[in-house]
Amino acid sequence: MKRLLFSALSLVLVGAPVVADDEADEANVYEMGEMIITGSKLPQTPGNVTQKISIITADEMGSLVLGNGNLAEMLSYTPGNFANVLSRNDANWGSSGGLAHTYKGYMLDGLPIDSFVDLQSLDSWAFQRVEDQRGSASVLYPTYLAMDFAGNQSPLAGTANFILKERVGSTRTSASAYYGSYNTLGGRFFHQRAAGNLHLFFGGHHEDSDYTDYGTEGSWLQMDDDPEYEKTKMYMRGTYFLDDHGQRASIYAHRTWHTGDAGRINRDFGHTYTTINAGYTNPFADKATIQAKVGYRDYVRRWEEDGIWEDPKSRELRSEDGVDQSVIPADVSLSIITRESDVLTVGADYQLASYETSREIGEISPGNDATATAIGFYAQEELRLNQLILRAGGRYNIISHDIDLLQGAPPGDDSNSWNKVLFSGGARYNHSDELALYANLGTSFKAPSLKSVGGTIPLASKGDSTVSGHVPNPDIKPESGTSFDVGVNLRPSDGLQVGLRGFNILLADQIAQRAVPDAPQSEDINAGNTTTRGAEVEITHRLNEQVEWFANYTYTSAEVTENTEDPSKVGAKINFVPESAIGVGVHLTFPQGLRATVTAQSYSGIYQDISTDAETLDGYILMNARIEQRVRT
Repeated sequence: MKRLLFSALSLVLVGAPVVADDEADEANVYEMGEMIITGSKLPQTPGNVTQKISIITADEMGSLVLGNGNLAEMLSYTPGNFANVLSRNDANWGSSGGLAHTYKGYMLDGLPIDSFVDLQSLDSWAFQRVEDQRGSASVLYPTYLAMDFAGNQSPLAGTANFILKERVGSTRTSASAYYGSYNTLGGRFFHQRAAGNLHLFFGGHHEDSDYTDYGTEGSWLQMDDDPEYEKTKMYMRGTYFLDDHGQRASIYAHRTWHTGDAGRINRDFGHTYTTINAGYTNPFADKATIQAKVGYRDYVRRWEEDGIWEDPKSRELRSEDGVDQSVIPADVSLSIITRESDVLTVGADYQLASYETSREIGEISPGNDATATAIGFYAQEELRLNQLILRAGGRYNIISHDIDLLQGAPPGDDSNSWNKVLFSGGARYNHSDELALYANLGTSFKAPSLKSVGGTIPLASKGDSTVSGHVPNPDIKPESGTSFDVGVNLRPSDGLQVGLRGFNILLADQIAQRAVPDAPQSEDINAGNTTTRGAEVEITHRLNEQVEWFANYTYTSAEVTENTEDPSKVGAKINFVPESAIGVGVHLTFPQGLRATVTAQSYSGIYQDISTDAETLDGYILMNARIEQRVRT
């Protein structure tokens, strides 16, 4: 039986001391028309790139309701993206392109970010737009060394690039306040201004709530009381334009403080997330641009554990656990326009990641302690031959893991490394302004987790019935994937756009855990393949200045096609992937600053486990409405 969820934000007051033509000014400054940069790292019109890239503008972001405050929910309004956010305290466990969302790359101004942490930490008021590239992985962007319990992240199913605001057209201040269910109280502010060549913005967002029990009896989420929380975000960005030709340097910093409890007396938590980006862009010649970027991501998590798993169950404090995770990504690229409009992009990127866990029971005991590095070299050429556009590129990756501790002890194998060659190509034929055809093919990979590589016991102990634990696998390979998509874009009339797209993704060498014969041990091996295929149709229509609407449908079939360790799983559906997803919405603009947006999303049932015997969870319909009155002073 389907459940109906309804969320409505009735009124938002926004004060903005701006000049009379501020709205037109911002449209020129922030929206950049229909320009996109994710395809080639240079501004291009959508008709000049082979990939399918959807744009969510700042204005559209402001009209969407994010029920759990997660940026993944913003992407769920586009085809192929399913957001499955447990609560306003938790991460997204959805899917993209029929695979877990860890097979989609997420970036902030072209540098990778964490799909679990940053999507619930970053604030959308800082964004100029979002570019969602669906389909085969681009060689221009790397995998992300999350190094967390959920493993690393790969852009096999696509890439979402959150583009920060940069140039300020006029001084502007915005503020909003809200109150809702569960005594949820919040407020946001944002200010931007330009002082000569220096363009600045800063903002903040605070929310606290008594919240509600979203746990399940007998599970780790079982709750005795409302799970109260507080969340505070502060951010700023400064961009200095060094000349009139686009040479500029910028820095962005964001921090989130997230405290609360999980609904039990000794289940408090306190997390601090820091995200920093710095960049330099120099169009040093008429047809050449160099870009250099570096970032810092620091995720500090602390939480209490009680004895709910004991027999009998206990609510007494058992430990205070923690994770310290940091990643430094960097990228340098050179883009050269050859002939009239061909684009050659070459570059290199780097990541340094560290991951430490600890447990405090009277004194602090270390758990995991590991570092990882990734180096990538890439090149891509885009040829524009009148109506035909061809794209081809390659990437060479070097990834290494070094493990000092695993579960508090030296690992069975303390290091491993992999070299990987990837490719990506595509073609687009612009028959006319009303019709375009495109196709893309690309490969990607995801490095094994710490436990897969290092194990918890020495490799020499494999098969020893007196030694229990997880055996290291020095021969384990990264998961590899190949993605293909083909589509058509139609524009039957002014303001009306129709898109059709089909996709197929093969994921090979999937990592599975197996039991070691005659010993209380387990090990990870490359054991299986998964195939996901589907089709998307989307319609967007701007009737006039007052009415816009959209509709889309996605069909996805995702299942295990091979499992040498457990053949009974062949044919099992992939978890958290709805077979059918429908999205519709309408946006209305009235005189005197009144605006209204109504959306509905329908999802078929999903599987929670990968098993041929798994039962489906009920599908549901989610409806959201937002009415906004803008007040200008």
